[in-house]
Amino acid sequence: MKEIPPLRSSACRPHRRLCLAVDVEQYSRLDTRTQSAVQSELVRMLDEAAAVAGLDRSAWIRQPQGDLEFAVLPEDTPEDAVLGPLVHHLAVRLWDRNARPAAQRVRLRMALDTGVAVDAALGHAGPAPVAVARYVNAPQLRALLATLTAADLAVIVSDRLYQDVVRAGWPDLDPAQYTRVHIRVKEFGGYGWVRVPGHAPDDVRSAVAEAPEPKPEPEPSRDPGDPSRTPLSQHVNQGAAVGRDVVGGLTIGAVGLPVPPPSAGSGPTR
Repeated sequence: MKEIPPLRSSACRPHRRLCLAVDVEQYSRLDTRTQSAVQSELVRMLDEAAAVAGLDRSAWIRQPQGDLEFAVLPEDTPEDAVLGPLVHHLAVRLWDRNARPAAQRVRLRMALDTGVAVDAALGHAGPAPVAVARYVNAPQLRALLATLTAADLAVIVSDRLYQDVVRAGWPDLDPAQYTRVHIRVKEFGGYGWVRVPGHAPDDVRSAVAEAPEPKPEPEPSRDPGDPSRTPLSQHVNQGAAVGRDVVGGLTIGAVGLPVPPPSAGSGPTR
């Protein structure tokens, strides 16, 4: 009888986590002293907003990056509390901070997604961390702040979070406040939903309409016989973007390690 291999340790299994990123708009235009002060205030505002929303920031796995904080939240985090109360209280604290006399105005872009996120040598790996990094730099999110000059915070959530959480009817979440956008940043392509606290959905839709349409990345010149130069196309299924090469094999990272496509009778990929 063939020996059955032991089950993997639960520590090695992928876990679905809520990920978020908060980025300071036009941070590089600030002088060094102001950058340092803004970083401290961003941490303070996130700490206070999380506390009022009933979230324990000490349990977050945080990855500060100067003008941006990326965080992976505990598995038992209530997603509606993040999308609703946390965003609301962050917007309130940001407004209060910017209303101070002679204060250097701070404006933020915030992105959220849920999915597999695992610890890695340089931080985290997995679809959710990659998606959040792309969402927070989406042209549509930047266009909202450029057009809605009174806005201090622009938020984007993944299509997965919108469908699973926003549309579920939680008290502090109104689906009508969100506008769907198509995102294409680098090799990532997918749908997200944007909102701007304190601004009407019609104003948000108008601002989004003024943003340039996302364009596909140009295909690099390549040697037909070199699999590492296989161009990527995007396949989006229920909000999850998957990079695949033109023959159906997965292309992993920058080196592009192709995995053979499934056989014809194996059914659709989930």
